[in-house]
Amino acid sequence: MSDHVLVRWTIVPRDCPRPVLACPTCGDARPFHPSGKIRLNANGKRLDAWLIYKCDDCDRTWNRPIFERRLATEVPPDELAALRTGDPAFVRRLAFDLPALRRKTSLIVQSDTVEIERVVVGGKTGATGAEIALAVPYPVGLRLDRLLASELDLARNRIAALAGAGRLTVIGGGNALNRPPRDGQIIRLDLVGVEDAPAIVAAAG
Repeated sequence: MSDHVLVRWTIVPRDCPRPVLACPTCGDARPFHPSGKIRLNANGKRLDAWLIYKCDDCDRTWNRPIFERRLATEVPPDELAALRTGDPAFVRRLAFDLPALRRKTSLIVQSDTVEIERVVVGGKTGATGAEIALAVPYPVGLRLDRLLASELDLARNRIAALAGAGRLTVIGGGNALNRPPRDGQIIRLDLVGVEDAPAIVAAAG
């Protein structure tokens, strides 16, 4: 078996998913973006919490329910503290909750612009292959073949050709190249005899 460079790519979308909703001010459907703010109301012993969104065009607000009429004693203390302080990490996790958004609208604009942190975790100089482990903490709207083409500096038809020849395989993925990347997938590149193998391996890391 040929030597492989082992690489971890952490893929993070630059923008949160934006639900498309009817905007009363604009008079038409518009994407709404999360404002980064939370509204928390107390009604006796019960709490209501919303994540606040704004229309992309006019800043009209929309409150997406996080929960309603929940007993304060039923909210985990760390979650309650995050709600009260508007903890940015907690807000970001809520903003990427696609199932919750899909309960409000079927049309969601997802970012196809991502940032990738690469870490080489093993391998040897002069390797003729690469294994890329994907860490995807938040859903992205970019297809895996487009991502690989961009990051490996290859045309998409070259990505398809490598896959068809068994030189590129996705472990844990089926027909994964046509779908967004998923957390835990591994991209294996077996490039023995491929003329531009060193450039591709270098691009992977």
